[in-house]
Amino acid sequence: QVLLVESGGGLVQPGGSLTLSCTASRMAFSIYNMHWYRQAPGLPRELVASITSAETTNYTESVKGRFLISRDNAKNTVSLQMNRLRPEATAVYSCNAYFKGNGVVHDFWGKGTQVTVSS
Repeated sequence: QVLLVESGGGLVQPGGSLTLSCTASRMAFSIYNMHWYRQAPGLPRELVASITSAETTNYTESVKGRFLISRDNAKNTVSLQMNRLRPEATAVYSCNAYFKGNGVVHDFWGKGTQVTVSS
C-alpha cells in the first residue's frame, strides 16, 4: 500500500521560513506528479504548488516568488520550501501523488502537517 508521510510543519513567526517534506513509499515515485495542498479552517482545500514527473513547477499566485517546490526521485521525496511566511499561510499542508496511465488514475494523499504562522 502506498504511503505518503509529511514532515516539517510547526509554528513560525510571520516573515519566517519552513521547509516541508513528503516521503513516499511503495510506489514508482518518479512517474507521479506531486502536489502540495493546504486547507485552513473553514476554507476549501487549495492547491499550493505542483511539480510534474518532468520537474515542471507551478504555484498558486499568492506564493509565487516565496515558495519553492522540488523533488528528489532518488529519495522518493518532494519538498516545499516556504519563505516570507504570512499568517494566512496557516493551514494543514498535505502531499498528493497523482498519475494517470492506461485510463487508470492513481491518486494518493498523506495525512498532512500543520503549519501555523503567528507571532
